[in-house]
Amino acid sequence: MRGSQCARKRLWRWRTNPLRRHDDVVEAWTVLVVWAVVLLGGAAAGLVTAQATEAAFARQRAERHPVRAVLLADAAGNAAASRRAEDRSPASARWTAPDGTVRTGEARVDTGLKAGSEVRVWQDDTGGLVPEPAGRTQAAVEAGLAGTGAACALAGAALAAGTVARRRLDRRRLDGWDREWDRIGPRWGHRTG
Repeated sequence: MRGSQCARKRLWRWRTNPLRRHDDVVEAWTVLVVWAVVLLGGAAAGLVTAQATEAAFARQRAERHPVRAVLLADAAGNAAASRRAEDRSPASARWTAPDGTVRTGEARVDTGLKAGSEVRVWQDDTGGLVPEPAGRTQAAVEAGLAGTGAACALAGAALAAGTVARRRLDRRRLDGWDREWDRIGPRWGHRTG
C-alpha cells in the first residue's frame, strides 16, 4: 500500500485534479523530457562520440607508418631529461619516403641524441612527418573520455534548459498568485473585534 501511495504522489501532475493548473502539466512534461534527454540522449551522444573518436584513431594508425631516420644535428637538451615524454626537442633528420626519395626535415626526438643517431619517426602516405599515432589502449581511454565529456555536456545543457523552463513556470505561477491576491485581498477588508 505504501508503494502505491508513493507512485500516486509522484504522478500527481498527470492525474485529473480540480487544483491542477496548466503550468503543472507543462512542468511535469518538461521534467520528463529533460530526464529522457539526459539519460537516452546522453548515452547516445557518448557512444557516438566515443566510436567516432576511436575510428579517427584507428584511421591514424592505418595511415601513419614508422620509418628509420638519421639525425643530421644534435638534439638540444640533456639525456637525463629525456626520460619524460614532454622532453622532446626538434632536430634535423633524414629519412626515405614511401616513393623512394630521400627527405630531410625537422623531427621531434628525445633530447640529448647526437648527430648520426638512428631514430624512429612517423610519416604519412605522402612521406611527410606526422606525430606518432595513439596506441590502442591510449586511443580507447581518450575515446572513453571524449564520450563521457559529450554525454556530460549534453546532460548539462538539458538540465540547464530544464532549470530555465521551470524557473519561468515558477515566475508565471507567482505572478498569477500576485494577480489573484490583488483581486481578492481587498474584498476581505480589515475587520477587528
